Amino acid sequence: MKWITREKPKIDRIACPWLIKKFIDKEAEFLYVPFNEVIPKAQQLNAIPFDIPNVELSHFGENCTFDSLIEKYGIEDPAVHTMALIIRGADTDRHEIAAQSAGLWAISAGLAHNFTDDAALLAQGMVIYDALYSWATYLQAVKHIQGPFEDLLVNVFQKVLTSAGTANRKTPAWAKELKEILQDQIDTNLALSLKDVSKELDINPAYLSREFSKYFENLSYGEYIRKLRIEKAIELLETSNHSLTEIAYLTGFSDQSHFTRIFKKIRGENPSDFRKNAQKSKVYTKG
Repeated sequence: MKWITREKPKIDRIACPWLIKKFIDKEAEFLYVPFNEVIPKAQQLNAIPFDIPNVELSHFGENCTFDSLIEKYGIEDPAVHTMALIIRGADTDRHEIAAQSAGLWAISAGLAHNFTDDAALLAQGMVIYDALYSWATYLQAVKHIQGPFEDLLVNVFQKVLTSAGTANRKTPAWAKELKEILQDQIDTNLALSLKDVSKELDINPAYLSREFSKYFENLSYGEYIRKLRIEKAIELLETSNHSLTEIAYLTGFSDQSHFTRIFKKIRGENPSDFRKNAQKSKVYTKG
């Protein structure tokens, strides 16, 4: 079968052909054409279009086309699902959702710079994703430093550096400004992304993702935003009569089940139980 998408691929339009060849269509043929030719060529050649707007196999919500293929074709391989998170983070500039996303973006961008021919780029990219799949399948738990003595030495060295760094580190201006931005906007803009704040601060998003946890309670950007959302939810649970579904919406969660899952993960109890306990505590205090 022929598959067709936009020219000049970097991440999703290389990762998707790898997934298609590996799990969906071993005889697949891939065509890269200018954006405005994708649909006409797809109709002319009876090819399946992907990773362009208004087709079945494309981005949806916060997910990318790689995720769409996994869902449509029911791919359950755990390694592929590990890869999906990394690819999603790299392709949507949300490097905070997987530690490897920034590295995948760097490799993909460099590869696209070195290979201007799309077919040659795809061939090289297939090797990259084969390697990522092998890592996700066999090597996730393997450390670069294997010897127990070297591992111990590195741990001690890192603790010394961390201790010294914490004692001497001054909060940079960007961290102070970012904290003010997040506090100011948490009530009105709960979808504020790392990319958005990077632009406002004029800081590289990869650098911000890497440095963020040092100044924000040892949490990643995504974890810190979720913490702020939960704090806002707690305020609403204690002071309003909104339903859990309404509170989930008001605090930026996609639905009540997502809100409940994250709330329980952070607080150790369901939001409904939290509200009941809070109301009991108020009654007891008044009594």
